[in-house]
Amino acid sequence: MTKTNIYVIKLKRNLLPLFFFGFTFCLLIFSQSNLPAVKSGLSLWANSVVPSLFPFFVATELLMHTNIISLLGRVLTPYMKLLFNVRGEGSFAFIMGIISGYPIGAKIASHFRQNHICSKEECERLLSFTNNSGPLFIIGTVGIVMFRSTTIGILLFVTHLLACISVGFLFRYWKKGQNTWGTPSSTPSSYPLQKTASLSNLGEILADSITRSISTILLIGGFVVIFSSIISIFKASGLFTSCTLLLNPIFACLHIDTNFIQGLLAGLLEITNGIHTISCVASKKLSLNIIFTSFLLGFGGFSILLQVWSITAKTDLSIKPYVYGKLLQACLSAFYTYVLLHVFPFLNFDL
Repeated sequence: MTKTNIYVIKLKRNLLPLFFFGFTFCLLIFSQSNLPAVKSGLSLWANSVVPSLFPFFVATELLMHTNIISLLGRVLTPYMKLLFNVRGEGSFAFIMGIISGYPIGAKIASHFRQNHICSKEECERLLSFTNNSGPLFIIGTVGIVMFRSTTIGILLFVTHLLACISVGFLFRYWKKGQNTWGTPSSTPSSYPLQKTASLSNLGEILADSITRSISTILLIGGFVVIFSSIISIFKASGLFTSCTLLLNPIFACLHIDTNFIQGLLAGLLEITNGIHTISCVASKKLSLNIIFTSFLLGFGGFSILLQVWSITAKTDLSIKPYVYGKLLQACLSAFYTYVLLHVFPFLNFDL
C-alpha cells in the first residue's frame, strides 16, 4: 500500500470528526448571527410544522392499528401492480404521503419493511415516490402565505402530484423480478401488524400513537433547527456569496435573475427557508419564482433526505431509490409547471 493510499484512508476515517469539529467551531465564531437563526428555526417548527403535521402523524399511527392496510391491499392491488409494481398495501403509503407530507411516506415504507408487509424491493420503490410535500404546506404555506395566491398553491400541488406519480411509474422497473422478504420462511402473513384497535385497548393504542408521533415531530424539529443554523453559518461566512459569484455568469447567460441563486442554494439544504427566499425575489417573470419553487418542492432538500435516512437506517432499505427519485421528481415538477404555465393563459403570472 502506497503512502498516498494510507493518507486517503486516514482522511476518510477522520473526515466526520473534522466536519463536526468545524461545525462546532463555526457555532462559536458566528454565534451572533446563529442565535437568531436558531430561534427562527424553532419558531418555524413550533408555529408551522407541529400544527400541520403532528395530528396527521397521530392519525397515521392510529390507522396502522386498523384493517385499512389489508383492505386497501385487497381492493387496489391490481391498480398498484399495474402502475407502480407494488402490492395494494403500498397505496396506504402513497395516499398518506400525499395527504400528510414529509416524512410520512418514508416512515410507512419502513414500517412495511419491518413488518414484512411488502418485500424489500417494493418498499424501495415506495420510497422513491411516496415521500412528498403535503397540500397544507404547498397550498397553505407556500401558495397563500408566501406567494399570496391560492391558484399558485394549487398549481404547485398538481404538478408535484403529477411528478410523484410519474416517478413511481418509472421506478416500477427498480430491481424488477426480485422479491426479497428476509428469511426463507418469511411471507406477508407470517408477520402480523401492530395490535388491532378496539374499545378495550383504545387508550393504550392512542398513547402509543402519540408517543411515536412525538418522537417523529421532535426529530423533524431537530433537523429544522440544525439546518437553519447551517444556512446562517453559510451566509455569515460568505460561502453563499462566493457560490453566488461563481454561478452569476451561468444565470446571466440564461437571462435569469441572479437573486434566485441564494434561494436555490438555501432550498437545496432546507426547503422552507429556500422557498421563502425565492418567493421574496422581486421579478417581473413570476413564472420563474414558481418553477424554481416547484423544483425545490420536488427535491425536498438535504434536511429531509437526512430525516428519511435516519428512518430507513433501522431497516435494510437502500437510500439510493429515494435520492434518485427525488432528483427526478424535482426535474419533472419544474417541467410540468413550465408546461402548465405556458399552455393555460389564466396561469400567466408574468407582468
